[in-house]
Amino acid sequence: MRLSARPSLAVLAALTVTATLLLLVSIPIDTLSQLVFACTCLVTLFVLRKLGHLPRSRLFFMMLAAFLTLRYLYWRTTSTIEYHGVADLIAALLLYCAELYGIVVALLGMFVNVRPLRRQPVPLPADSAAWPTVDVFIPTYNESPDLLEITLRAARNLRYPQDKLRVYLLDDGGTAQKRAQNDTLKAIAANVRRMQLTEMAKRHGAHYISRERNEHAKAGNINAALKVSRGDLVAIFDADHVPTVDFLEQTVGFFVADPKMFLVQTPHFFINPDPIEKNLQMFGEMPSENEMFYSVIQHGLDFWNAAFFCGSAAVLRRSCLEEVGGIQGGSITEDAETALALHARGYNSAYLGVPMISGLQPETFSGFVTQRVRWAQGMVQIFLMQNPLLLKGLTLPQRLCYFSSTFFWFFGFARVMFLLAPLAYLIGGLHIYDATFTEFLAYTVPHVIGVMLVSDYLFGKVRWAFVSELYELLQSFFSLPGIIQVLKNPRAPTFNVTPKGEQLDEDFISRLAGPFYLVYLLVLAGFGFAAWRYATVPLERGVVLITLAWNCFNLLLLNAALGALFERRQRRGTPRMPADLPAELVLYQHGEPLHCQIDDLSGTGARLVLTPGVMPRVRTSAKAFLAVHNPALSRFSHLRVQIQNERRLDDGSVALGVAFTEVQPELLAEVVALAHGDSSRWQSYRRARARQIGIGASLVRLGWLGARYAFDHSRAIVDAALGYLRDNLLHYGRLLGRHLRRQGVELITWISGAPR
Repeated sequence: MRLSARPSLAVLAALTVTATLLLLVSIPIDTLSQLVFACTCLVTLFVLRKLGHLPRSRLFFMMLAAFLTLRYLYWRTTSTIEYHGVADLIAALLLYCAELYGIVVALLGMFVNVRPLRRQPVPLPADSAAWPTVDVFIPTYNESPDLLEITLRAARNLRYPQDKLRVYLLDDGGTAQKRAQNDTLKAIAANVRRMQLTEMAKRHGAHYISRERNEHAKAGNINAALKVSRGDLVAIFDADHVPTVDFLEQTVGFFVADPKMFLVQTPHFFINPDPIEKNLQMFGEMPSENEMFYSVIQHGLDFWNAAFFCGSAAVLRRSCLEEVGGIQGGSITEDAETALALHARGYNSAYLGVPMISGLQPETFSGFVTQRVRWAQGMVQIFLMQNPLLLKGLTLPQRLCYFSSTFFWFFGFARVMFLLAPLAYLIGGLHIYDATFTEFLAYTVPHVIGVMLVSDYLFGKVRWAFVSELYELLQSFFSLPGIIQVLKNPRAPTFNVTPKGEQLDEDFISRLAGPFYLVYLLVLAGFGFAAWRYATVPLERGVVLITLAWNCFNLLLLNAALGALFERRQRRGTPRMPADLPAELVLYQHGEPLHCQIDDLSGTGARLVLTPGVMPRVRTSAKAFLAVHNPALSRFSHLRVQIQNERRLDDGSVALGVAFTEVQPELLAEVVALAHGDSSRWQSYRRARARQIGIGASLVRLGWLGARYAFDHSRAIVDAALGYLRDNLLHYGRLLGRHLRRQGVELITWISGAPR
């Protein structure tokens, strides 16, 4: 019913509404009437926003906001572009194209999220004999054995009949090509890696697979494994994506219920901050950047049967993969490309919004950029080579959904234009937007406010206002050249593995900060030119004020960007996440159990809090037992730990840092299940972060964080400059001293040898 009747009716309704809106937006009215009408619409939007997400009010809310935007677009197209010279016209058209991009993305976003589908897990049959067999693939390239062992052990912990489950470690770092390369040290490292991972897989009851050559990156690695495995379904986890024990129980039922189901995708949940969250110290205080996609957009795509494969934390049907020749390799975003190919063949996908993996994000801004440029290039490759608007087999909603998902990645062009456009007028004197101050208030301001209200309405709990602008700005200077490369040669990009698990010993300025310094100086210069234009061109004062406000907003974003580019140290190798588990600690030297609370936890250690007065004197490195109820296993676990540090808290209680010392597979299984195996823990943490603070509060928060951490960035620049001058002054001072001494010796020698 969902895949036919309801979307068909929705498409018909959407087409009818669109046609009506297009007729209404072209009705001519005077500027004052437009201003009154726009204000009425905005008041209505504010009222509807207070009513919440009732189905009818939600649809009317988006229709009204779309009307304001289309009304603006009609006026913008017919009234604001005039010829003042070649340079002015080119700049005006570039800005217009950037705005048109933003409007298309906004309207497609409304369509995609018109009615998000919130699924519940489909129960498996009572008779486990009817359950399909499952192969678990863990592809790896250069990840450390310690990181891999956690994921491998978690895969073996999956609750599923053992005779129907096989776990494979797919090692692309130990291929024959790697082991025979000309660089002797790298060849030795590849051979050692192969031996280590083979032994690790055997120790945990998994199968090690490596191929001859590193062809087609991750897609080729998975396809090679498909040829030597035989499970009905394939579950794929990235090397750093640790599944919870219930992952297969929650996902496999969809395939039993629907023979045409090719994919069940689940969210990517991360236990460490991305570098922007870390450097601005926003992790845990606001929703993570990826939550907008995994908490809202994928649900919206799912309603239209267009939720797509995200490369990990997913289950796919083998027969469907074999029908299209395995994981696709035409682009470097092989996951989305594979889903597109299978949707075009009429198969179904499902998105289950339950976080059941815990993964790692890049620790440095350069690692973050490497990941996002790859995504941008891959999605633009799909846009060019397999454009969803032209691909046979897709339904109209699927075409629009995939178009939205691929077209979005051109944001680099639009974001750079929005940054430079006010400077084109303030500094360059170019006329790029012909409108009076009143027209701007009547058309532009309502459109901008309407778009912000829709964004906050749809995504406010999982993406605070203006955070998207910050992330896009930080990526744009790097994604734009990457996109241009794809436009020149769609097959040029190569797959670059995202670095994970990096440790930073000290704070430092990112090596990618250079372009932001240049633009920052230009934006500051823009304020001086604005003052000059305001004083010397009285007739354009309204335009100057509007452009000045735009420049102020850009400065706010650039401040936050500079704060994000000041890398904070990251010494902990394994991130810890909050926990709330009662436990008992038994010290070898003490003997009596001490009641404590585990308040953070990872696969390598935990922090225990003991109440005041119960903690005896203990030396660091002391050994102990920790008894704790393990929710993932529904039993108590007894784990060996070693005390790493002790700290007295303000309330008199004692915080102990402990490290797990388990090495045997069966005991490591207990640790991994405790730290990563309980999906309800990830759900609770995710819900706690999902809170809406409003547009104004978000702007103030971002402005404050930007100013605060941009100051840290500037202070680091000053310290580095002073250090450079000090070192060089000392160096040149020593050189000058040696030179003067040499000259003095020569002078004395000359004097002593001169005739008298």
